[in-house]
Amino acid sequence: MSELLHTALFGLPPARIGKVREVYDLGDELLIVATDRISAFDVVMSNGIPEKGKILSQMSAFWFEKLVHLGPHHVLSTDYDVIKARLKAPAPEIAGRSTLAKKAKPLTIECVARGYISGSLYKEYRPGGGKVHGLDLPDGLKNSSKLPEPIFTPATKAETGHDENISFAEAANRVGKETAEKVRDWTLALYAAGAAHCAEHGIILADTKFEFGETADGIILIDECLTPDSSRFWNADLYEPGHQQPSYDKQYVRDYLETLDWDKTPPGPVLPPEVVAETRRTYVEAFERITGRSFTG
Repeated sequence: MSELLHTALFGLPPARIGKVREVYDLGDELLIVATDRISAFDVVMSNGIPEKGKILSQMSAFWFEKLVHLGPHHVLSTDYDVIKARLKAPAPEIAGRSTLAKKAKPLTIECVARGYISGSLYKEYRPGGGKVHGLDLPDGLKNSSKLPEPIFTPATKAETGHDENISFAEAANRVGKETAEKVRDWTLALYAAGAAHCAEHGIILADTKFEFGETADGIILIDECLTPDSSRFWNADLYEPGHQQPSYDKQYVRDYLETLDWDKTPPGPVLPPEVVAETRRTYVEAFERITGRSFTG
């Protein structure tokens, strides 16, 4: 099983290349193609995870459809027959991994909701509690502890390097108070609905990241939605606060990379077959448990 690492669609201008996705400007619309590339520590690995882009695209499509009652999103179609009609020539390699989307001007913040303290927030937390990025957190929280209630922790969108958590006040300075309040409330509503659905399937949604964009008709949800690349999904049966939890994401890749003599700068190492296979298995399991569908590629 081979992976799709790059695309070049006949008759279209070169795509804007992200770590994982490639975005083609079709004039009034965007064509977003999710490749099988995988990044860790902000570096793209030399090889990918077969069909990862399909898993991410189809999982996002599931959530966009399920959560549309909470607000509009950018998806116009994920049907390859619809997308093919916009192309200069057939491109069957992008079937199942592409999205025809509305154009929007992305907000300059990322919107993160957390129901549990983990990752970067836990690193910044002190056992004595107190304020973290303007939030009052109780004392005595352990790594992966459930928070008294979900919180909104916006972040900067770094072009290079790592995103940085910021306070709500700083987010309001960047995008305006009214917009910051709107996307905060929207983010928390999306998180609540997503967490409730995941809980019904034995999954804990620990935290997740959303992006929003401005259009002539108002703000819409863009990018991806509740995928293993943008969220921490934990197996509820294995949950045990006090340490890092096994995750349905690329943690297996990160753990492998930590065993290498690698300085975490490009180029990324080649992942061995067993790491690729286990990572793919994890993504497929997350997709199937959460969507209730078999992944067929």
